[in-house]
Amino acid sequence: MPDLWGLASIATKFALYLGVLTAVGTVLATMLFQLTRYRRFTIGFALLGIAATVFGLSLAGATLTGDASGMTDREMLSLLWSTPVGTAVALRLVGLGLLIVGLFIGRVGVILSLIGGGLALWSFATIGHIPDRGSLALNIVLMFHLVAISVWIGVLTPLRSLSLDASRVSDAANVGHRFGKIAAVFVPLLILAGGYMSYELVGSLPALLGGGYGQALLLKVLFVTGLLALAAANKLRFIPQMTSGDPAAADHLAKSISYEWLVIVAVLLTTAVLTSVLTLPS
Repeated sequence: MPDLWGLASIATKFALYLGVLTAVGTVLATMLFQLTRYRRFTIGFALLGIAATVFGLSLAGATLTGDASGMTDREMLSLLWSTPVGTAVALRLVGLGLLIVGLFIGRVGVILSLIGGGLALWSFATIGHIPDRGSLALNIVLMFHLVAISVWIGVLTPLRSLSLDASRVSDAANVGHRFGKIAAVFVPLLILAGGYMSYELVGSLPALLGGGYGQALLLKVLFVTGLLALAAANKLRFIPQMTSGDPAAADHLAKSISYEWLVIVAVLLTTAVLTSVLTLPS
């Protein structure tokens, strides 16, 4: 069982993943599917990402000193700025800041938000288990993984809102159909990317089955499998029913998306545990 600092680290990482991926994903989804910009929604999650970034830096300071005084120790925090931790923090703060500013500007703002979102996502390729491997191929695969997951997360809330609006059910069906066509390409690639990164991190079947890291990774795979099952139900059942005019299909889709959100929360929480308190098998 993690101690108080471990629990704080898990909560902070979870908030960071949720904030960054949802904010960036919503920007990407609204651009890809020509949706109305969900400005307040996106800003809320971007601010969550910023808060988690700042608090995470403070926690890193406490780790260096071994007690709570490190959270505000200027010397320790200054030292962290010269490490990959500082680089990641700077990329996230600048990236999320640009993303927010871009939401208040016209067409140029979309580009600004995309640049900011790219910087925020790239921050995850500068620190952590995968970047520590020093492999450019792994970093590229990680970036694809992050972009794909972000789009998936980003489309859920707009799609659910459209499906709950009786006057826009056809729009929801259209967005769902277009997302399904994109997902048919990126989901298999996402599975391959996840398998490749898992193999590179764990390295063997005994390490996967026998250690805490490997078991948490298997739990994450189980959650992702459930997520894929829900997505398949949306694509193969509810979206076609909505297209054919079934009035109940939109409500079924909205409920399915709510379940998808719950599973995504479980996936992100498991990822936070993997990257916070568990160590890679030796």
